[in-house]
Amino acid sequence: MEFVFRRSYRGPLKAVILDWAGTTVDYGSRAPAMIFVEVFKQRGVTITFEEAREPMGMAKKDHIRKITQMKSVAQRWQDIHGQLPSEADVEAMYEEFIPLQLEALADYTDLIPGTRAAISDFQRRGLKIGSNTGYNREMTNILLAEARIQGYEPDSTVCASEVPAGRPEPWMALKNAMEMRVYPMEAIVKIDDTVPGIEEGLNARMWTIGLVQTGNEIGLSEAEIKALAPEILQTRLEQGYQRLSHAGAHYVIDGIWEAPRILDEISNRLNYGERP
Repeated sequence: MEFVFRRSYRGPLKAVILDWAGTTVDYGSRAPAMIFVEVFKQRGVTITFEEAREPMGMAKKDHIRKITQMKSVAQRWQDIHGQLPSEADVEAMYEEFIPLQLEALADYTDLIPGTRAAISDFQRRGLKIGSNTGYNREMTNILLAEARIQGYEPDSTVCASEVPAGRPEPWMALKNAMEMRVYPMEAIVKIDDTVPGIEEGLNARMWTIGLVQTGNEIGLSEAEIKALAPEILQTRLEQGYQRLSHAGAHYVIDGIWEAPRILDEISNRLNYGERP
């Protein structure tokens, strides 16, 4: 045979799956970064915010493990402790991370500007709204309670601790889809501000939208963003756009407020039979 035929989905979008810190809450994704720095400081090892942010999006224990595997951090650790960090050190730091993060989290739960309007747009389209995160369930419950007060309540919320592995593996996004009973995967859009979050969506065969200005790529609060010189902000944005684009994001935008127009573009592509 010269031709092989396959099914092609040409229906509407059915769902979006949203990250939390840096995407819908905590402008700049500051809460986890500060705690990672503090956990290593308590062990006598100084890490930079850039090092703390590098694995952002992963499950928090995996994140800590990834930091210990950085050559610069491992060398500093060895200089202080006389040996490289072990898995026991990772486990101990994660246990120290949990109460520190729980204590700080409530101060970083404000919805990012534009989130409520975007959520309303998604709902008008009839989309299911899923969410997932590298936080554990206890931390996520704090986010859910605070977000509910502000008018945001997703249809499905999945934590990294509830699946075999967190990002970049696809299991959280797939569990969201299962809980919302939404398929096929090309009818779903994953929106995230981190490289592992984009990779998660790609590995789940979903469309992906990366966010730069409000998330981990720049790592600044809204006030700090506004205080930047325009040329510096533009340079930082371009660097973030390049990084998330290279990670494979189908689209990269500044913040969630731009997502509705991107959903229109994806809907048009689906109508022509395109897949992510």
